[in-house]
Amino acid sequence: MKYLEVVFNITCQNDICQISKDLLMDLAGAAGFESFDDEAGTVHGYVQRDLFDCEALDREIADFPIPDVQIDYAIKEVEDVNWNQTWEANGFDPIKVDDRLLIYDAKHMTPDQLSPGEGCLLIGIDAVQAFGSGSHQTTRMMLAALLDRELSGKSVLDCGCGTGILGIGASLLGAGKVVAFDIDEWSVDNTRHNAELNGIGNIRILHGDASVIPGDEGPFDIVMANINRNILLEDIPSYLRVMPAGSLLLISGFLMEDVPLLTAQAAEWDLEEANRQSEDEWCQLTFRKVK
Repeated sequence: MKYLEVVFNITCQNDICQISKDLLMDLAGAAGFESFDDEAGTVHGYVQRDLFDCEALDREIADFPIPDVQIDYAIKEVEDVNWNQTWEANGFDPIKVDDRLLIYDAKHMTPDQLSPGEGCLLIGIDAVQAFGSGSHQTTRMMLAALLDRELSGKSVLDCGCGTGILGIGASLLGAGKVVAFDIDEWSVDNTRHNAELNGIGNIRILHGDASVIPGDEGPFDIVMANINRNILLEDIPSYLRVMPAGSLLLISGFLMEDVPLLTAQAAEWDLEEANRQSEDEWCQLTFRKVK
């Protein structure tokens, strides 16, 4: 499998450099990118050659939502290797969500090395070439939104599952059935691996985009997607087909300034806002399907 390395050069004010990098990496997912290395002044992105959508990437850059940010890039072909190898070797520190959930690096730690506190759930994540360790604001907010919901016996759909952290969290919180899918085969394998690590047996994992959502598995009480704005706008109609009245849609992966666009579109889809969170410039929205 051949990969392309795309080196992005970002020119902007220092105080918006990191948020610009984070947003660029998020938006580049629409062009098929699988992983990134964040270096001073540059972002190195890696994408399978056959999946690279140059036109989509150019559109995302042209429509970049932060003003006065200039992005240029260069492309070269590279071998198929694990671009996250250094990150995976170093691991990550335990991450707590609302003092009710603790995410730990299952590659370098075991549960008996932790002191989560009484009643705190544990999720072990062995992140292999996939996003979703809980270190990003959007992942933490999505988990917090799950913690605030009654999931006992509910059916849950995890769209763009990454490491599987959201689906695993839903299962540990009592969901009766979880279906997860991702367009990235690495993520599908990693979700399966992490589900096994956490003793999760009620999750079905599929490879593909929103077209693989199984109608025979629905309807779903809760649908969740931590994906960039443009993919959300494109895929939510597919989610709605398996959402009955009263079901919930939990989304993140976008900035606060994207909220008016998303809420306006949601109203046309008979979705009413039930809750919102924000952390730094990122946002998480929960909608309820009206009918």
